[in-house]
Amino acid sequence: MDHIYIYNLFLVQMVFFVFMPALVCGSLAKTITLRSMSMLWFMPLNVLLTYIIGTALGMLLIKIAKVPHHLQGLVLGCCAAGNLGSLPLIIIPSMCKERGNHFGDVVVCHKHALAYASLSMALGAIFVWFYGYNIVRVYSSKISNVVKDSDSTENPLSGTETDPENLSKCYIGALVSAEENSQTNDQVKQLERECTMPYEQAKIVGLIIGVVPKFRKLLVDDNAPLRVVHDSVVMLGDAGIPTITLLVGANLLTGLKGLGKQLPLIIGITVVRFIALPAIGICIVRGAVHFGFIHPDPLYQFLLLLQFAVPPAIAMSTITQLFGAGEGECSVIMLATYSCAAVSLTLWSTLFMWLVI
Repeated sequence: MDHIYIYNLFLVQMVFFVFMPALVCGSLAKTITLRSMSMLWFMPLNVLLTYIIGTALGMLLIKIAKVPHHLQGLVLGCCAAGNLGSLPLIIIPSMCKERGNHFGDVVVCHKHALAYASLSMALGAIFVWFYGYNIVRVYSSKISNVVKDSDSTENPLSGTETDPENLSKCYIGALVSAEENSQTNDQVKQLERECTMPYEQAKIVGLIIGVVPKFRKLLVDDNAPLRVVHDSVVMLGDAGIPTITLLVGANLLTGLKGLGKQLPLIIGITVVRFIALPAIGICIVRGAVHFGFIHPDPLYQFLLLLQFAVPPAIAMSTITQLFGAGEGECSVIMLATYSCAAVSLTLWSTLFMWLVI
């Protein structure tokens, strides 16, 4: 098992530092232009709405299920942050390759699908690391403050005013504690930078190449002199999706133990992500189409609806491991929700297809 854990760790590092940055950069550079960005302006608002509504439903779940304080950040993150990256990137382009697809020409459909899914992936990464990371950090810091207060209450500094020896020991202990906290904060910040910097830089580079015509002619177009660079990046990125699929399976296996212990929590998150959010999403997207906020592209509308129906973001498991807050519970939640997603996504996708066609 130790060897499996080490291999899994190396695979995670390859995904976050090589495969996913290459996939995001290559996809954005090839598919995102100024024209497409002006047409897809509603997608960032749609993702923001999924987070706002998911957070509100998560707070309601916390009140109803009386979720323990150390799990509240995890619950809010799982209710708000959906898998807007790997799942849409797998589902949307593959729909264009099906026989008798309802989205037009296969080549044009696949190009648009890749653009929509790439932008969804970029937005999902921004939101999950901005919101999910900070919500777990806030609740984990609250827990540490409570522990510190209880420790200070149980171990009062009696006799320090009259005993110089005890007073010096108290000061030394405080200095050691401050140094340990400083080292811990530095490690957390360093790990945060290591996890986010390649991904963020890849998105920025991909957007710049795609939007700026000179860079696009130099790297992306058919007769571009440096097209081999873009092709190499795309080739690296193609390994991202199957590798993520392997990692998802490995992470879900850790949730097999203790599946029944968190049953009320699992049921609540499942209801929020697979019943409440998709139903609300239908009202939002159909209303936006009715008032002319969304251009009449069935594939684009399908993706906007799908963003409300996906399971929690896999990045939440990485975030909980980062802060040591609810890793076991997160594995159980991921196992249950992704098992339910096999049925839920099929049913909701069928309904979404019927609505947009």
